[in-house]
Amino acid sequence: MALLSPSMSSLVFLVISSVAWSHPTNYHHHHPWESFQNLSGCRLGDHRAGLVHLKRYFHRFGYLPGSPTNFTDDFDHELESALVAYQQNFHLAATGTADASTLSFISKPRCGVADVGVINGTASRPARGRNLYSYFPGNPPPMWPPSKRQLTYAFTNAGLSSDVRAVFARSFARWSSVTTFSFSEADSGSPDITISFARGNHGDGDARAFDGMGGVLAHAFRPTIGLLHVDADEEWVVQGDVTKASSENAMDLESVIVHEIGHILGLRHSDVREAIMYPYISARTRKVELANDDIWGIQNLYGGKI
Repeated sequence: MALLSPSMSSLVFLVISSVAWSHPTNYHHHHPWESFQNLSGCRLGDHRAGLVHLKRYFHRFGYLPGSPTNFTDDFDHELESALVAYQQNFHLAATGTADASTLSFISKPRCGVADVGVINGTASRPARGRNLYSYFPGNPPPMWPPSKRQLTYAFTNAGLSSDVRAVFARSFARWSSVTTFSFSEADSGSPDITISFARGNHGDGDARAFDGMGGVLAHAFRPTIGLLHVDADEEWVVQGDVTKASSENAMDLESVIVHEIGHILGLRHSDVREAIMYPYISARTRKVELANDDIWGIQNLYGGKI
């Protein structure tokens, strides 16, 4: 098995031949949302240090309107409403409180694309199809035009291995198998899709900054923007069985890339846990097969394979 692990000093990537890669023994990594567990039991009217970070989380993923600079550590009605909306969206008990099960769910690694949008200061759910797939806002929703069915992609990072490139080729092939799209890596010119491994604030603004290992894994943009960004700080498995990785932080690169390509093509998040477009994925998990919900969602936009 191999891990894609970024150099500590640059954006040059190294494929390490063993899953036993680890931080120095005196290093303890704190996942970005680990501290949410300290908020267990918080409810309306409480004041507790750290609630401001929970509010920023809900704002980032579309559940809480307003400006993050004005958020406080008070558990107010707006946070209660955000919690209920989030709990309902993921079929959790809609307690409106920071209960332990909700906080455990929130702490999982996930895609950085918002689940819902904020329109005129109010959180709104995205347009949904006949099942639980969803699309980006618009009537019709954003799509690639009929003239664009042969899409090219390119990487901004130099030195990516053939194993890494093969992960992306397989990921694109999964979507081309159920649509009329074809994908190829561009040798030159202006690609339709640009792929980057990056860390921290990488040019998309503070709201989309990566947060180190865990937390947000990657994000992509709606058609026809064609940008796909991957957090370089993750322990990416690019070859072998991620479920047998010794590292508790090992993430399967292909599983995440298949999901992000769904966004590139116009799908937003699904409520179906089995779907590729479900926003959360745990470490040491492989999930690369398109579910019926994914296929129905993309074929509703573009039609099926001819």
